[in-house]
Amino acid sequence: MTRKISFTLNSDLISYEIQEHWTLSHLLREEMGLIGTKEGCGNGECGACTVIVDKLAINSCLYLAIDIDGKTVETIEGLSASEGNLHPIQQSFVDNGGIQCGFCSPGMIMSSKALLDENPDADREEIKHALAGNICRCTGYIQILDSVEKVKEMGGQNE
Repeated sequence: MTRKISFTLNSDLISYEIQEHWTLSHLLREEMGLIGTKEGCGNGECGACTVIVDKLAINSCLYLAIDIDGKTVETIEGLSASEGNLHPIQQSFVDNGGIQCGFCSPGMIMSSKALLDENPDADREEIKHALAGNICRCTGYIQILDSVEKVKEMGGQNE
């Protein structure tokens, strides 16, 4: 069965006809072409598919698309400014070696953004806890943690 849903995606109001069984990751990647949302494991273990729904970091591979009706969704594509400038979190990942192969980066960045939106003064332990559901195959955790901490030194994550 199909159903029409309406939601805000990266500040744009969207109406979309979906299949009721679609996951949010399927909707974003396969139907809408937002390929920054990666699906690594498909069962909520790796965090590569992390997006923000109503200010909470979620695994989009486990979240049904039908459940975003009336909600706000943020993806990695929505972070950079319209003129192409990177969001401060993205810039910090680039500047501090937090991006290696890049597969985990969108999920790491979105989890970090959700944390810092809620707690801009998060300490290293809080950052570790917020990123615990994200796996980096390149073992770049130190650089990733440093990247999140350094956002505060750059003047915060707000543009």
